[in-house]
Amino acid sequence: MGAGAGCGRRQLFLRSLLFLLLAGPPAPRPAGGQLRYAVPEELEHGAFVANLGEDLGLDVATLSARRFRIVSRAGARQHLEVNLENGILFVNERIDREEVCEAGGTCLLHLQLLVESPLELYRVEVEVLDINDHAPTFPWQEYVLEVAESAVLGARFPLESAQDPDVGTNSVHTYRLSPNAFFSLEVQTRSDASKFAELVLERALDREQQRAHRVLLTALDGGVPERSGTAHILVTVLDANDNVPAFDQPSYGVSLPEDAPAGTLVIQLNATDLDEGPNGEIEYSFSGHAPPRVRELFHIEPRSGQVLLKGRLDYERASLHELYVQAKDRGPSAVAVHCRVLVHLLDVNDNAPEVTLTSVSTPVLEDAPPGTVIAVISVLDRDSGDNGRVSCEVGPDVPFELRSSFRNYYTLVTTQALDREVVSEYNVSITARDMGSPALLTRSTLTVPVSDVNDNAPRFLQPSYSVYVMENNAPGASICSVSALDPDCQQNAYLSYSIADGHIHGMPVGTYVSINSDSGHMYALRSLDYEQIRSFQIQVQAQDAGFPPLSANVTVHIFVLDQNDNAPVIVSPMPRNGSVATELVPRSAGPGYLVGTVSAVDADAGLNSRLSYQLLQATDFTLFSLAPDTGELRTLRSFLEQDATRQRLVVQVRDGGQPALSATVSLLLSVVETMPQTLSDFSEFSLPPEASSSSPVTLYLLVSLGSISFTFLLAILILTAIRCRGEHRSHQGDGCSPPRCHCCPGSRPSSDGLKTSNLTAQPPTGTTAATCLDVPGGGPPGYCYKVCLGPESAQSDFMFLKPCSPPRNNEKDPGKRSQPGQHLQVSKQIKQPNTDWLPPSMQRPALKRYQIHHCWNRGSGWKGGHGDGEVISSTVLN
Repeated sequence: MGAGAGCGRRQLFLRSLLFLLLAGPPAPRPAGGQLRYAVPEELEHGAFVANLGEDLGLDVATLSARRFRIVSRAGARQHLEVNLENGILFVNERIDREEVCEAGGTCLLHLQLLVESPLELYRVEVEVLDINDHAPTFPWQEYVLEVAESAVLGARFPLESAQDPDVGTNSVHTYRLSPNAFFSLEVQTRSDASKFAELVLERALDREQQRAHRVLLTALDGGVPERSGTAHILVTVLDANDNVPAFDQPSYGVSLPEDAPAGTLVIQLNATDLDEGPNGEIEYSFSGHAPPRVRELFHIEPRSGQVLLKGRLDYERASLHELYVQAKDRGPSAVAVHCRVLVHLLDVNDNAPEVTLTSVSTPVLEDAPPGTVIAVISVLDRDSGDNGRVSCEVGPDVPFELRSSFRNYYTLVTTQALDREVVSEYNVSITARDMGSPALLTRSTLTVPVSDVNDNAPRFLQPSYSVYVMENNAPGASICSVSALDPDCQQNAYLSYSIADGHIHGMPVGTYVSINSDSGHMYALRSLDYEQIRSFQIQVQAQDAGFPPLSANVTVHIFVLDQNDNAPVIVSPMPRNGSVATELVPRSAGPGYLVGTVSAVDADAGLNSRLSYQLLQATDFTLFSLAPDTGELRTLRSFLEQDATRQRLVVQVRDGGQPALSATVSLLLSVVETMPQTLSDFSEFSLPPEASSSSPVTLYLLVSLGSISFTFLLAILILTAIRCRGEHRSHQGDGCSPPRCHCCPGSRPSSDGLKTSNLTAQPPTGTTAATCLDVPGGGPPGYCYKVCLGPESAQSDFMFLKPCSPPRNNEKDPGKRSQPGQHLQVSKQIKQPNTDWLPPSMQRPALKRYQIHHCWNRGSGWKGGHGDGEVISSTVLN
């Protein structure tokens, strides 16, 4: 069995080779702008068909990179394939022409060739040539033909046709009959060029001489080599039945829609027989040479002659069916007569268009220019005429359109620029509609994703950020977070945050704050001090990871909030001999007498710097009162005889912070009958009304003192003006005039006065310097004073300095001689912070600004002592 099959394959191969040698090489033939090749059937796998790379003018080296391929419908068998290494079209699997093309005629394989980058589409037709691989065969190996002995000479008897699946010259070409004395053979040709044989009576039959005749019928095809098939015919001679049936006409034609249901009456045949009885009863049937396909589709009622539809018609498979019907009576020696019925099928729009996506290039970049090819679409409708003409369109509101490239081939292209941030994916509905009535349509949806391009810069959620940080924060603490959005996706939307280079008070911004590059959280790198820096701003940049990267900047304003971390500092009165300030109060002072003003400063701001004064301890609380806002110390009543001559007070200065901080100072007030000529540096320079009215001597003393003081004051002013001019020249290089304390003539400036003060000497700016007068000579000691307005007082306060006396000459120890009178003015400007940025609930009424001036006189003390003279004064700045 295996040897026979191998021998058969070798014979087939030799026949194919002979066919190729006779037909020549399959050269490409243009057909309507496309290539056509011819290839015989039954070639082995790998057989050469054509060199497509050369015929199409393609670079063979780029076929693989450009994805050169054959596009076929889903489920279709791939008979041919392309070798991407050399561009040769070869046989992929055995081609059986009789299987591929059931109907006769030219058998074509339609190939669609697709190559990308750029997208190109070619159409190739490969004609499958028939080879003589089938021998004719008869339906029966032996055929019985009944012929009446009365049959006239020349009577014809159609014989069963042989079937050969091959076509053309390879199909049944002729018939031969074995030699005999009674019958001859005539070969007839049908409308489809097929052949059938008829047995012709050449000599009268005589049943009594010979009851049967046996002949051999041979069918031969036209192939090379020739093939044949045989069947035995047994002719039985019957008794005479001298009338035969007759049809109305020899040929009938009928039209039938292809969608006619089973059981439909195709035609009513009618044949008549003049005989009576069984010899006149007619039976209808298909002739022996009716094709098997006809027997599957149609059925004949034997007695009525009705031809009925049995199977399902398909115009696209065969548009014409040829039926051969015979009629014969039921008498002995019945003779059959024949007719032909041509059934023409009418096409019905029963096939919806088929939409096939042959190539899809997705996703598409959002910056793809209009006209970019997205997909190649093929549309097929198996109907004919208007039913097979198809129009194709895309759905509305999509930036795509269809362009026709070849017949029933379209390319889907973009019509405008895409934006992934608006629409990230399109569902393109493709509708194919034929021209039939009613029209049939097919919808197919193509999903086209849009890939992202870095075309959007990051955008911060706020145009700027304001951050409030409490001072004395812990280093490394998070202070705020900035956030930006990027409508792009994936890498193009990944943001990193950074701080732009800059300086804050001469220091790099990176020493103050840092930022997490991924989250945008910002951290303070150092503890902030409201008294050193109150606000600053930085630039934060958000940059995506796209190519090229895009970025955006935002300004972050950082405001430092004050914390009550500075206790009040008492600047007046200054304690002496430890922590006690001593002052003199005349016994004659009446109620409301201003003993002095306690002044303090607080480096904080806002409520934290709002000071209140309180009298904590007193020898007699009924004798003195302290203004809580201004710190003015006044008498509540007149002094009595039993009142102690030394009054000790403890004053507390408290700020408004939470928790509140405070400072205290102890005052020792000495009640004297008569005030000395040197005025207290803590009390108001005034005399009781009783003294001015009761003693004329005191009045004279005051007039004399005033005259002398005025004379020496005038002299000192002149000397001071000359000295100021000299000092002004010495400070012109600084662009400013340093403050001075106008001291007694001959005194030298010194910084020794700072040794007794806990304040830092700094030049006042924009304020009037305190005036310090030192009156030399044998008269009363000089006074250093300043007239100023208290913070909450409605009257001018006369601030008093201790006497500024000339140096003593009778010092026993030259090494410990007192220094000449020295004066140093120390000022400190207290400026309230700007609270405009705070919410209204946190703002407080503006406080007055003061400039505190200190002037020390270090030298020979009053009454021969070595004490220090000091002036503390406040200047209202606003």
